[in-house]
Amino acid sequence: MGDELERGVLLEVAYDGTAFHGWAAQKDARTVEETLRGAVVAMDPRASELRGASRTDAGVHAEGQAVAFDTSREIPAQGWVLGLNQHLPADVAVRKARSIAPGYAPRFSARTKRYRYRLLVDAVRDPLWATRAWRVTGVDPQAMALEALAACGTHDFVGFRGAADKRPSTVRTLTRVDVDHEQGDRVLGVVVEGNAFLYNMVRILVGTMVDVARGRLAAGAIARALESGSRADAGTTAPAQGLVLERVDLVLPEGVGASWPP
Repeated sequence: MGDELERGVLLEVAYDGTAFHGWAAQKDARTVEETLRGAVVAMDPRASELRGASRTDAGVHAEGQAVAFDTSREIPAQGWVLGLNQHLPADVAVRKARSIAPGYAPRFSARTKRYRYRLLVDAVRDPLWATRAWRVTGVDPQAMALEALAACGTHDFVGFRGAADKRPSTVRTLTRVDVDHEQGDRVLGVVVEGNAFLYNMVRILVGTMVDVARGRLAAGAIARALESGSRADAGTTAPAQGLVLERVDLVLPEGVGASWPP
C-alpha cells in the first residue's frame, strides 16, 4: 500500500506570472505547472500530474490558484508547504496545503472564481506597477461602473472570448463585477467573480469598460456585445499584467484535512 498513490494533496499557490508562459505545461516554455511539478517530483518522484483550477495566460498572476495531486508519501500539510517552497523559485510559492481525497479535481469543484484587474491611472509610467497593472489615462470611473452593471448575471459571452476558445457552450454566470477605488482614482480594481470563464473573457470585459471610459466606444458597449454576440462590438483585450486570480471557492469533500497555515 505504501507505493500506491493513495493520498491527495490540495495546494493554494501564488505566483508572479511575468516570466511564465501561463499555467499549462508547454514544450520549450517556462510554465507554472511545470515549475511546480518539478518541486512535487523532488519530494515524491511517483506523484501524479497536477490538477489546476484555472489555466491562467502568460503574464497573468495568481494569489489563490488551487492545485491538487496524488502522492504515495505520508507528509503532513506543513511538510508539503515548507518542502515544496524549498524547491521553488522566487516567483512562485505554495501558500497553503491540506490533505484531500485522491483524484480530487479543483477545476470541476469550483463554485466561483474571483479575478481582479488593476488599472494604473497615471500620465507617467511607474516602474513599481509595470508588471502589476495596465497604465491608462483619461478614464471615467463612473462610466466603467455603469458598463460593469450590464455584465452581471447569466449571459452568452460569445462576444467576449478570444479566437482560440472553441468551446461549444459560451453561457456563463457572473455574480459580481465591481470597480474598486484602491488608491483613490489612481489605482482602480475591476473585480469579476463567476462560475467559469472563457478564454480572455475578463480581459475583454475590462478592455471594453476602459474603451467606453476613454470615449473610444459609446456607452452601453457591453450590453450591445452581449446582445449581438459579436466580438467586433466589444472593446480591446486588456493586457495580461493587470490580471490576478485572487481566489477559487471550492466544494470540498468530507474528510478533508485542516490547512496549514490555518
